[in-house]
Amino acid sequence: MPKQQRAVRIEQKGQQAAMQQLETKSDEELEGETRYRSAAQAILGARAAERYDGPTARAHFQRALAAARPQERMQLRRMADASLALAERRAGDLKIATERLGVESPTGRQMFGLRLVGLIAPPKSAGLFARLRGIVVVLVAIIAILLLAFGIVKLIALPFGGASLDLSIFYGFVLVFVVLGAFIFFGRRRQKAAVAKRESDLAARVGR
Repeated sequence: MPKQQRAVRIEQKGQQAAMQQLETKSDEELEGETRYRSAAQAILGARAAERYDGPTARAHFQRALAAARPQERMQLRRMADASLALAERRAGDLKIATERLGVESPTGRQMFGLRLVGLIAPPKSAGLFARLRGIVVVLVAIIAILLLAFGIVKLIALPFGGASLDLSIFYGFVLVFVVLGAFIFFGRRRQKAAVAKRESDLAARVGR
């Protein structure tokens, strides 16, 4: 094997190992990274996209592209397209971007969740009508959930002689908070696992 090719392969392996270490660093540590600045900024961009912070994600990817080598830029642009589609709640564009990137596409449930988030909390660029629509949807959803919880409590209490209106309302609220707490707890666990996997894929691809 020519010495030049051997040197390139050794350098790539070293980059991949270093980038796996970057995944465990905090945002502040990644901001201060100088040797692997492109990968660090790309990881920061992906993290901002997970928080649905489109402007911050775009800024990090612009810095990543500026610091990247020419052979890395096409892959970084594809990563930026996928991350920005996520940050801006564009489910259709996210599916296309992940296919171009060569990573696993979001599941149907994830796509539905992203569309729902886009409906409830649209990006700032969506306009006033979209924001007002999101507020209305949230209010309607809250009322529907409370009515459903109230009905469930009344139904459960029937074999025990029923429950008063005050008790039904109280336990209806308790049921809603318990269910929401469970959703938030398990949702965060799944999100952390998804973020870790995406950052691992991102670091591996930047290091190629």
